[in-house]
Amino acid sequence: MSNGFSLASQSLKNHYLLMRHGHSEANLAGRIVSTPARGVGGCGLSARGRDQLVEVLAGWRWARPQRVVHSDFLRTTETAERIARHFGLGLEADTRLRERHFGDLEGERDARYAEVWARDSRDSAHRYAGVESVVAVAARMMAVIEELERAHAGETLLLVSHGDPLQILLTALEGRDLARHREREPLAPASITPLRRP
Repeated sequence: MSNGFSLASQSLKNHYLLMRHGHSEANLAGRIVSTPARGVGGCGLSARGRDQLVEVLAGWRWARPQRVVHSDFLRTTETAERIARHFGLGLEADTRLRERHFGDLEGERDARYAEVWARDSRDSAHRYAGVESVVAVAARMMAVIEELERAHAGETLLLVSHGDPLQILLTALEGRDLARHREREPLAPASITPLRRP
């Protein structure tokens, strides 16, 4: 459940592990849950998601994290809690790591993501149906990395977030056109993507 990534354009002071939350109740229901009103207090991990985390921790093959920073949505918080407890660490919530807001599509079937992604591929700044633009997501996700780079050095930091924001962040870090973020292999639930220096 790992996707490798080689940071080609810049040198980071810290080592980052980017983790998508485990399989969630929203995934199970096939519904879009992207607002704090529904995502912070509800739609946590499914039984499958909890099992995934047991497997990830049993087979941990990455550097030991020294900090765990996470989206405050329940599914990411529960994921981060299990990792932090395993390593005896505290938690740091950061709202900038939240799910991409899908506007008027909130609560709809997750098949509707495809409509948004098709528009993303033509215009990374679009706001179709009130959806948060790719450009806006990239800016807030990059701001987290930039702030951590200013505050820490030589640490291994685990960031727990969501599929779309993480794919957009990886695309931004690669220096690629943000409209192409869906060309990356989708990040699986509970997957960990290390940012590796070349």
